[in-house]
Amino acid sequence: MADPRTVTAALGHRTDARRHHDPSVRGFASDNYAGVHPEILAAIALANDGHQVAYGEDDYTDHLQRIVHSHFGPLAEAFPVFNGTGSNVTALQALTDRWGAVICAESAHINVDEGGAPERMGGLKLLTVPTPDGKLTPELIDRQAWGWEDEHRAMPQVVSITQNTELGTVYTVDEVRAIVEHAHSKGMKVHLDGARIANAAASLDVPMRAFTNAVGVDVVSYGGTKNGMLFGEAVIVLNPDAVSHMKHLRKLSMQLASKMRFLSVQLEALLAKDLWLRNARQANAMARRLADGVGALDGVEILYPVQANAVFARLPHEVSRRLQKRFRFYFWDEQAGDVRWMCSFDTTEDDVDAFLQALKEELARA
Repeated sequence: MADPRTVTAALGHRTDARRHHDPSVRGFASDNYAGVHPEILAAIALANDGHQVAYGEDDYTDHLQRIVHSHFGPLAEAFPVFNGTGSNVTALQALTDRWGAVICAESAHINVDEGGAPERMGGLKLLTVPTPDGKLTPELIDRQAWGWEDEHRAMPQVVSITQNTELGTVYTVDEVRAIVEHAHSKGMKVHLDGARIANAAASLDVPMRAFTNAVGVDVVSYGGTKNGMLFGEAVIVLNPDAVSHMKHLRKLSMQLASKMRFLSVQLEALLAKDLWLRNARQANAMARRLADGVGALDGVEILYPVQANAVFARLPHEVSRRLQKRFRFYFWDEQAGDVRWMCSFDTTEDDVDAFLQALKEELARA
């Protein structure tokens, strides 16, 4: 790969930037570790010349709406934001009153990995439910869906599900439909945290609309960063009647980008054709390859069905510690010996095979 200084010099510019990492190194810690897909970088460069109106009044954000309609229906409206936490907090604020609460899985990202932002910044209450596989059901929802007239309890107003879940499992279309129908029958709205929505659609082999607007989901937090973008997500409002003042809430939540064209053009590049799907299929296929290889090894237990781009496993603690010196990944539950291995759009068969070989060697040492 060319030195960035050589590239910029060829363009007639000078830079003092230097590469500070080995680009051949890839791990299994997170799909956030991956770089930016070359088609996304090219799209950013395409949008860079000249001036465009700030704060979302640019041509790229306008064109993005038409692309979003093709995926999520004519009523859908996309509000690009900076990051996933901001997307979730903004969306949940738009769906709740000051006294409102959100029912979610205990393992949900909004509960475990967002630093309390939905409650501290969004001013809402999370009502969590333990789940065996990260997936809510109507019966599990009912554990928290009560007390609407009780002023001593935060009012359940929203059900939030993650697709695919934090445990790598995927809701079927029928499962999402059942949740939406149940929630709506009780006067609640439905939010879908789609940080890895592309991986779920690729796994199910259905369009994203099949488990979103087609089954009545009200708002989606659309994830782009884990699917090859430089940065950025979007709040996609599917049911305009379910939310109010989204533009004001996005600004209030510090998620309004001044140079929004650079968010919107990335989402355009991802969604205009099939880049979103190609990237997701690659990540999913590499996770499946990893799971197949791990399944043949003694001393390793796969904990959940491998349905997207994550493999959760349990193995001897000392094996994981030694393996982490060779490949980056995280413990999910260190005390139990549970680990999470994530695959990305740029994970290759050679990456997976090298990891499996290292795992075999460390198991043999144990």
